[in-house]
Amino acid sequence: MNVQLIIAAVVSFAVVVVAMPFIIKLAVRLNVTDKPNQRKVHQKIMPRWGGVGIFLGVVVGYFVSGLYEMQLTGIIVGAVLIVLIGMIDDKYELSARVKLAGQILAALLVASTGLTIELLTIPFVGTFHLGPWAYITTIFWIIAITNAINLIDGLDGLAAGVSVIVMVTIAIMAGLNGNMMILSLALVIAASTAGFLMYNFNPAKIFMGDTGSLFLGYSISILSLLGLYKSVTLFSFVVPIIILGVPVFDTSFAIIRRMANKKPISAPDKGHLHHRLINLGLSHRKTVLVIYGLSIVFSVAAVVFESSTLWGSVVIVIGLLLMLEVIAEIIGLVHHKYRPVLFLYKKFIGTMQVNSPDKD
Repeated sequence: MNVQLIIAAVVSFAVVVVAMPFIIKLAVRLNVTDKPNQRKVHQKIMPRWGGVGIFLGVVVGYFVSGLYEMQLTGIIVGAVLIVLIGMIDDKYELSARVKLAGQILAALLVASTGLTIELLTIPFVGTFHLGPWAYITTIFWIIAITNAINLIDGLDGLAAGVSVIVMVTIAIMAGLNGNMMILSLALVIAASTAGFLMYNFNPAKIFMGDTGSLFLGYSISILSLLGLYKSVTLFSFVVPIIILGVPVFDTSFAIIRRMANKKPISAPDKGHLHHRLINLGLSHRKTVLVIYGLSIVFSVAAVVFESSTLWGSVVIVIGLLLMLEVIAEIIGLVHHKYRPVLFLYKKFIGTMQVNSPDKD
């Protein structure tokens, strides 16, 4: 790692730490705040726009690291658009359709630069040219990942901490593969987010808002695209999904929970991962730290997954899925009566005990 990159990361962190008190005052003055309600955990009005500070740190790091010399115009314009959408939404609460339209436009800008996935290799089957589906696949990927971080932004320091873990993981994998551009971008974003975390960890002084969560999600989608660029295997898609294991896990079971309870998929509730852990008696901080630990497990699995054999990768995926299912059943992420795997386990153990020979 070169000295310029280290300096860029340190400067990005420092810029956010210094700027955040001013952003807090500005958000309060302009009434860009998050008010408590029955679905939210915080009990007082909190300023938003923490994402503005994160973006400011990234912009400074972008120039200090020398990334401005690379041709990233489409990606930069898309990022600015995403941040503007987030800022307006934090102030005026845009409709879901307007936010989605803005995200689609940002994704189209990126795809128009040629940063698309054109080939897909499926093990034991062959390689497929996606053709016109390349743009659709790329746009869907950007939009899906862009919204991922927003889904876990429910506790002080949760989304920011998980984002730092994700970015550091991406940086490590980029460094191992010798990709300096992804390494530089990931470290600058991680450092900026860490600077924000100084004000966001419980008890938080400011929230990142949609400005921060959408920008971080967008950044992760772009970094993963740069790593997948043009030709990927089916399992290559799995790596960024594993890295984003916490939000993907929480969202997947939220959909299952709402379908099982016959509620609209978009209907908000207090059954998310962090809600369930708090209901089990964990404190705010312990809940966040437990989810940090789970995120680190996913990150380690992603690094191991990338260097594994085909069958090793299959074992890792099955192991992760089984672990997540057991966790979901233990904490009641779908319903307190939803325990198919634990039921089968108890039934199997019971059968083994019945069939075991009497020691006497």
